[in-house]
Amino acid sequence: MNHLEQLVAEWLQYRGYYVRVSVQVGPRPRGGFEGELDVVGINLAARHLIHIECSLDALSDAKRQERFALKFERGRRFIGDVFRGLSLPGEPEQIAVLQFASGAVREIGGARLVTVRELIHEIYDGLQGTSPYARAVPSNLPLLRTLQLAVDATKGSLTEHRVLRQPNPLSDHDEAHSAGPGRPLA
Repeated sequence: MNHLEQLVAEWLQYRGYYVRVSVQVGPRPRGGFEGELDVVGINLAARHLIHIECSLDALSDAKRQERFALKFERGRRFIGDVFRGLSLPGEPEQIAVLQFASGAVREIGGARLVTVRELIHEIYDGLQGTSPYARAVPSNLPLLRTLQLAVDATKGSLTEHRVLRQPNPLSDHDEAHSAGPGRPLA
């Protein structure tokens, strides 16, 4: 699981989903699997099923369309096996979360496309009004908890809160790497 899949999984868990990550699906008779589903989740209260594929690749649009069409088709075929025993609410919502995407493309492989930038904005907006002091994100969601700290830290002026100084890599190289008592870490 990469950091993007981890962040998506944490965001879904925070929002009440039961989540599975990096699920091998489609067992083959001679061993191995047809593929993997990056993040799948179900929110039983909302009766919502979701399948998300994350990518940091820089493939061409044509290659991505082909690759993601296969991933999402596999998701539709096997998501029932992932949540065996649960009454599923129908077809999953399918989303591709991509780091590198042109603004014009809004669908890929038959699924909705969300950029990492859009995801971060959604999370940031969703964490507004929460407090790391009174309503902390649970510690088992470390990436999301870190973003909550970032949201909280941006409530005032960043220059007011600057504690760690930025070293000048050309003149402070030795000094910046030998932190002594009372010296900042950066």
